[in-house]
Amino acid sequence: MAEVKKISDLIEEVSPYYKKKGKPEAQHVLGYDSGSETLEPIYFFILDLMNDFGLSPQKLVDNFSSSPGSGHFSELGGKKSAMQQQGSKLLMDINTVLRSILNIIYDLREFKIRLESYDDLKIPAKKDAAILSLKQLWMDKVDIEKGNSSIKAMALGQAGFATLIDAFLVAKTTKDVEKIDLNQRVKRILIPRINDFNAWLGQSESELRKRYEIERTYLRSQVNSLKLYSRWARPYLKAAQELEMKDQGRNPEMVKVFNTLLLELTLLGKRNLDIKGLSIEESFPKEFSKEKFLNNLKRNYHSCILVDFSYRGIPNKVQGTQHYSFGGKAQVTFKAYALNDDEIKMLEKKLGEDDVESALNLIDGITQESLDQLKEDLDYFLGDEEEAKEERPKDKSNPFLALFGFYNEKPKKETPKEKKEEKPFQVSPDNWYEKTFFRAKSAEDARETMFSIFDVYKKAHGMASFT
Repeated sequence: MAEVKKISDLIEEVSPYYKKKGKPEAQHVLGYDSGSETLEPIYFFILDLMNDFGLSPQKLVDNFSSSPGSGHFSELGGKKSAMQQQGSKLLMDINTVLRSILNIIYDLREFKIRLESYDDLKIPAKKDAAILSLKQLWMDKVDIEKGNSSIKAMALGQAGFATLIDAFLVAKTTKDVEKIDLNQRVKRILIPRINDFNAWLGQSESELRKRYEIERTYLRSQVNSLKLYSRWARPYLKAAQELEMKDQGRNPEMVKVFNTLLLELTLLGKRNLDIKGLSIEESFPKEFSKEKFLNNLKRNYHSCILVDFSYRGIPNKVQGTQHYSFGGKAQVTFKAYALNDDEIKMLEKKLGEDDVESALNLIDGITQESLDQLKEDLDYFLGDEEEAKEERPKDKSNPFLALFGFYNEKPKKETPKEKKEEKPFQVSPDNWYEKTFFRAKSAEDARETMFSIFDVYKKAHGMASFT
C-alpha cells in the first residue's frame, strides 16, 4: 500500500509541472496531542469541512500498525485469520467448480462430435459415411460388451469369421445380408447384429441429445455457481487484506511490547475550475467563455487539497464492547495542488498498481480470467441454441410476409479489426493559456481553500493546542 509520505512524490512523478516545481503550492501543519481524545473527531471534522467546501474528498491511503505485544494486535489478528480461513474455503469451492466445468466441456465436445454423425444421416451426400462411423462406434462401445462373441473378437480371433467386420459395415438391412455372398454361419451371426444396430441407432440419438441438453443445463448452473462463489469470496479476501498491518521496519515509535497504534490516512479533495464562469466574471479573457473554445479544451483543471493524517496512539478497550478508543498524538498536514484531468488519471493509475489493488483483483484472476480462457467454449455450448434459431432457414412460402421485410437478410457483422497496440499514456506539459490562466487560477483557489480549512479548524478547536 502506498505510504503517506509518497503521495506527494507520486504527484510530482505524474505531473511535469510539479516535477519541475518540486513542492506543493502551499503547506500547513496542525499538531494535536491528547491522551484522552481520539483521532475520529479530528478526521471527521476535516472530512465534513472538505465536503462543505465542495471538494468531494476521496481516501487514498488507510494504513495501521499495532505493536505485537498489544491486545489490539491479537484481536485484529484473530479477525484476519477468520477472514482468511473463510476466503480459503470459498477458493477451494471455486477450484472444485472450475474443474467440474472443464470436465463438462470435455463431455459436451465428445457429445457434439457424435451428434454430428446423426445430423449427417439426414444429408444424402454424407449418409453413407455417417452410417459407417456409427457402426464403428457401435462395435467399439456396445457390441464389444459381448466379449469373445463380439464381431471384432470373432473376426480377429476365430477362424472362418474374417469377413464378418466387412460384411457388417456393408450390409444396411437383413435383406442386404441375404444378397451378400457369405457362408450361412456368418449370415446367422450377422442378421441379429444388424437388427441390434438399427434398434440402437433409433434410440441412441434421442438419448444422446437428451444427455447433451442435460449437460448444457448443468454447465450453465456451474458457471453461475462459479460467479456466485466469486462474489461471496471477494469480501472475505478484501477484509483479510485490509486487516493486514503495515510493516514499520525500524520506526522507533513502534516498540514490540508497548501498547501502541500507528495510523496513516490520506484524503484528496478536488474542485473543478469553472472556466466559463470565470470568463463571464472577467477573471479570464472573454474568448474563454465561447462554446467553440470550451468544446476544444482537451482537459479540465482542478483545485486539489491533499490532507495527510499521522497518528500515534494508545489503544484502550472500551468495557462491555469489542471496540477500542485511541488517545494520543495527531499530526495533520495540508497541501495545495493544481492538477488537470490527465495528471489525476495518471495518479489513479499509479495507485491502482498498488499491492492492495492487486489483492482485490486476486479473486477476479481466479474466476474471470479462467472464464475468459473458456469463453469460446462457453459461448459455443451455451449460446448455440440461439445461433441455431438465427441460422434456421425461413419459410418463404408466404408472400405476404415479404411486405413487412420478413425475408430481408440482416447484414453480416463485420469482423472486428485487430486492436493496435496502445501507446503508454503520458501527461503532456501545459500549453501557454493552461499554464498562464488555468493552472495559476487553480493553484490560487487551492491555496485559499486550504488555508480556509486550516483556519476554520484552528478557530473551532483553539489555537493554543496547535503548531
